[in-house]
Order: sequence, then structure tokens, then C-alpha cells
Amino acid sequence: MLRLEFDRGTILVHGDREQVAELSLPGCAFDQRVDLFRAPARHYREIITLLVDRDIPYQDDARSYEKLDLSLQSDRSPFPYQQEAVDAWWQSGGRGVVVLPTGAGKTFVALMSMVRVQRSTLVVVPTIDLMQQWYGVISSQFDVEVGLIGGGYYDIEPVTVSTYDSAYLHMERLGHRFGLVVFDECHHLPGPSYLMTADMSLAPYRLGLTATLEREDGAERLLKDAIGETAYRQEIRSLSGEYLSGYETVKINVRLSPEERIEYQEERDIYRAFLEKHRISLAGPNGWVRFLSATSRSEEGRRAFTAYRTQKAIAQGSQAKLRVLERLIRQHRRDRMLIFTSDNETVYRISRRFLVPAITHQTKVKERREILAAFNAGEYPFLVTSRVLNEGVDVPEANVAVILSGSGSVREHVQRLGRILRRVEGKHAVLYELVAERTGEEYASTRRRQHSAYQKPGREAVTC
Repeated sequence: MLRLEFDRGTILVHGDREQVAELSLPGCAFDQRVDLFRAPARHYREIITLLVDRDIPYQDDARSYEKLDLSLQSDRSPFPYQQEAVDAWWQSGGRGVVVLPTGAGKTFVALMSMVRVQRSTLVVVPTIDLMQQWYGVISSQFDVEVGLIGGGYYDIEPVTVSTYDSAYLHMERLGHRFGLVVFDECHHLPGPSYLMTADMSLAPYRLGLTATLEREDGAERLLKDAIGETAYRQEIRSLSGEYLSGYETVKINVRLSPEERIEYQEERDIYRAFLEKHRISLAGPNGWVRFLSATSRSEEGRRAFTAYRTQKAIAQGSQAKLRVLERLIRQHRRDRMLIFTSDNETVYRISRRFLVPAITHQTKVKERREILAAFNAGEYPFLVTSRVLNEGVDVPEANVAVILSGSGSVREHVQRLGRILRRVEGKHAVLYELVAERTGEEYASTRRRQHSAYQKPGREAVTC
């Protein structure tokens, strides 16, 4: 009889060597170190399925997850699309990715899936803040102790929440203890280290959640093997108005001052000349890495890098943008506004100039919570931030977003839009995008507005 054993994120197959070789078990390769066949733990379900289908007797010593008796403590009814998502995921064999917009209730979809599966569950999230949010939600919805891994915690329970970093570090020891793994914000998973988290888990049930599946590098294709196919998808436009707040997007073109224009063009010419001389395309494979490498080798290179940063800073934080922002602050003084930039320097500049609270990666956890709580309570009507609030925060009262600068990433732009779409009775959301004319921002704006969320009538672009 064959025997399966979990060993440091893999499945060892004990038994007659020739018999195992003939079976061609999924993912298995012979390991001469132990004289046994071994497979990454994620192949566990496929191996079991093959053995059952062929009526081959086996002893399963690999898994050690439990059957649970979970029931939701609230009588909340799911929205139709949430029920559809869970049903589609279950029909896909309890494996796959669910794509729903920010604010559409992905967490509740996960809770319903946990009830459907009734197995020990690990929820994996990208940040400490999200870990604590999930801990609070699960604790309030299920009558169970909830474990935590990350942020100084190492407490394992049948239902546990972990950060991606901690799951990667510990999965080779914990990969057999959970029958369901929920990967929140699963677009993070294809990173070179995080992907091993999925490989080292034998969980037969896997759920990926995200609002922004596509990655700039196309690595979302790796989620098929790690989690499963996309089982269900709804976009912002299809849920807007009924399940998400109605919204509009407004593009505001701003002109650089004559002095800014001259300096911008001078610095950009230096930076572009360096790229041409060294035949570097930032749009090409490893373009940014090649640029950094080349600029570090000479004084000319260091000057080119300074020029790159200067021309970008001029476009991102021009005086015209700050004048427009001042006007918008006055116009929306009775609203709840999030102001996004791409860099901390501009965040602090805006914070000082307009006396609004700021959150960056440098903001301490306790201070960050206090600021967010005050913002949600209406004590602070405005909040300026860089990239740390792109995902993983709940600011339901926010109804205006102003994007002064950002990357060309479609994901980042959609995440920022999603911050203001949480449904509140009578709420109408507005996103303003400020773009410096005749700069690289125009190209970036065109790129990041390709998402379907922006393919709807909106106000015409205005120039200031």
C-alpha cells in the first residue's frame, strides 16, 4: 500500500518504487536523497484524485487539517453577485480566483466559501493592517478562536490569518494544516518568493481574491497553477450605482509655468540623451534595471539620473497642480477627500501647505489608525497619502479622490478609484486626475485609463 507523507512543503510517496514510477503521479520526481518520489505539496489533490480514480489503496498521513462547523453569526444576506461568485468557485472544484471591485465585499465571499468548505482555513494577506482587519471580521462572524502569524504573532488555530511574508517563512511546516487557503489581494502572489507559499501548501481548496488581477509583468498567468482559473469576475461599471456608489472621473490638464517648462525640458533632454546614447528603452524588458546600472557607472550617468528625477518631480508637483488642488479643497470642503501622490516629498509639502493630515510608509501604525479613524468620523475632511492607501484600507465615507501623480499602472489607478466607491446611501463619488500637459504624465495617464472602469461618459478634460 502506498503512503503519503508531508515533508517540508512537499509530499513524499512511500511504496514500491517501480509501482510509483508507473503511476506517473502528478508533480512527482524521484529524490535520490531519500530514495522516494517527491512532489510539491500543491499537487496533493491531484495525487489523491488519481489514486481514487484508479482504485489504488493508499494511506494518507500527509494532511492534518480539521473538519469545522462554521456558521455565520449574522443574518446578512449576500448580494446576488456574491452568491454567484461562491457558486461559480465551488463549481470550479473549490479552486480559482474571484475578481470583484474594491468595496464589493470580497471578504464576505471568502466567509461564505469557508462555510461551504468547512475545513481548517488559512487567510493570507499582504499587510499587517489587513491581517488585523481580517482577524476582526472573522472573529465577529464565526464563533471560533482566530490565529495570527505575522507582526510579532505566531498563534496557530484551525482558522488563522497570516501575512504573505510570514506564510512564506512558515508554510513548509504549516502546509498540511489547512484544507482551504484564501489568498487576499492575490495579484501579489506571483512574486518569486510568495509563489512558494502556494507550492508548499497541500490545501485542496484555494480561493484567490483581487480587484486588480492583471500585473504589469503578465505574471498573473502563474495563478492558474497556484490557485486555479478565474472562476468569477465583475467589473466596477457593472456594479456601479446599485452595489457600489455611482461615480464620475474628471481629467484636469494643467500647464507648467514658463520657468517650470524651461527647467523641465532642459532636464528631460539630458535624461533622454543618456537613454539614446546607451540604447536603453524604459519600456523594454529590464529597461529600468539597465538604466539604473548605466547611471551608476559615471558622473554623466549620475547627472542623467538626477535629471530624470528632477523632470519627473516638476511634472508631478507643479505649482499649477497645487493651485488646482486648493480650488478643489474649497469646492469639496463639505466632502471627504483623499489626495494621492506618487512620492512622500509631495505628500509632506501638501500637508504643510494646506494643513491636512498625511499618511506615508513612515507613519507609525498607531498614528495611522488614529488618522484613519478621525477621517472616517469626519474630524478630518481631507487626507493626503502616497501609495500606502492604494489597497487594504476601509474608508467608506470617502467620496472624492484627487490624483496629483502616480505610475502608469492600471492597477494603481483602479485601486485608488476603488477607495471612494464603498456604497453609502446618497453618495456620489468623483475622481479627479491632474495631468501636466506636454510631459511624460500624458502617456502615463493614457496607459492607466485603459481599464473598463474609465470607459464611460465623464466630464470633458479641462485645462488650468
